[in-house]
Amino acid sequence: MSTTTASAADSPSRRLQTPTLDRESAALLHSISEHGGYAYVSMAALAAGGDLRAAEAAREMAWEQLHSGPWHSVLPAWRDAYSMACLHVARHHYANGEFREALRVLDLGIIMGGTLLRKDLDSAVEKVAEETRRGGARVSDLGNSEHRLVDREFNVAEVLQLLPMKSLSSKLVVKKSELSLEKFLKDHYLSGSPVIISDCMAHWPAKMKWNNEDYLLSVAGDRTVPVEVGKNYLCTEWKQELITFSEFLQRIKSDGCSPGGPTYLAQHPLFDQINELRKDIFIPDYCFAGGGELRSLNAWFGPAGTVTPLHHDPHHNILAQINSTHPTNHTQNSFYVPLAVVGKKYIRLYSSSFSEELFPYSGTMLSNSSQVDLDDIDEGKFPKVQELEFVDCILEEGEMLYIPPKWWHYVRSLTTSLSVSFWWSEGESSDTS
Repeated sequence: MSTTTASAADSPSRRLQTPTLDRESAALLHSISEHGGYAYVSMAALAAGGDLRAAEAAREMAWEQLHSGPWHSVLPAWRDAYSMACLHVARHHYANGEFREALRVLDLGIIMGGTLLRKDLDSAVEKVAEETRRGGARVSDLGNSEHRLVDREFNVAEVLQLLPMKSLSSKLVVKKSELSLEKFLKDHYLSGSPVIISDCMAHWPAKMKWNNEDYLLSVAGDRTVPVEVGKNYLCTEWKQELITFSEFLQRIKSDGCSPGGPTYLAQHPLFDQINELRKDIFIPDYCFAGGGELRSLNAWFGPAGTVTPLHHDPHHNILAQINSTHPTNHTQNSFYVPLAVVGKKYIRLYSSSFSEELFPYSGTMLSNSSQVDLDDIDEGKFPKVQELEFVDCILEEGEMLYIPPKWWHYVRSLTTSLSVSFWWSEGESSDTS
């Protein structure tokens, strides 16, 4: 690895602008030194002068700090330090015309770094991503591609064999078409009852685009994303990886397989990271019910067979499953609305009143998850679970599912699935009693 000189990195014809870094660098380095990061400060000073080896060394030092303990205990200064080092490394790669490597490093800064330098990271990504797309097909030309991500139906009888016992045999989630905000507030939000809302995403660009593999590759193929590998987060073999979106799509096409099991892009703020995909969706009006505010907007992309075990979330939640005329996922805590963009998902819900009967794990990390494995219920430990009342459904493309706070839910993708979840909190004056 060669050391880049300041003149190469600062070439006026190819230089990433970092106004926030230029303005905040001294204060950030002072904060880092106060937390014992003297070696980092020394490397960062050399990196600012164009020394690639120093920039990589600084990034490695910050990376070690990010992994020194639980994520919530990492000092914000070290997260910002990681972003700073990523910007220095990316500037070198960009100056040398190594655009994909620059983009990879910038994505790591966005995913793992702090908020102080986020504007610099975002503007740098926009500039570098444009370079990587030069010479390729224009995004506007990809609307009629035949390279569909999901292009098959499934046999309902076969699917029923894979689902938990008693699935789709009793009470189904109520489905309503073009539900008005007033009726949603009165009949579901205030009463805390789930509902599927159909015919409400026809105007979303994602409806036409997200089942188009060429489109997804053109806007996100070179971007680095975090994925989960393994059956689910409760299993000991479960792990997380950082891979490019194009590699992720390849795993989906091969039934999501990797040496460690299925690969799932789950509960990731993908739309904060990749603005082009954010433009393809809209926040449903339902998410403003009760005068609350949006807390989280996440992507759930994965192959058939991915499972989110039984758990509950603290917020209101809408899960959206987007319909693709050109040719499915889960959530966590608040009001939750899952949307099915591409694909189909099976979802089972239990009322929050059954929390004790569903045996949540003790401790804070998994206290919102049930010890009951619906795919293989231990009737010796949980003899009464089969008697509990639940509602379930198959969430189809183009539908939204409203999941009230604290309702337990289990999710299984029946096909390759691209979904979006919206979590929002209640307004201070909202009365949900």
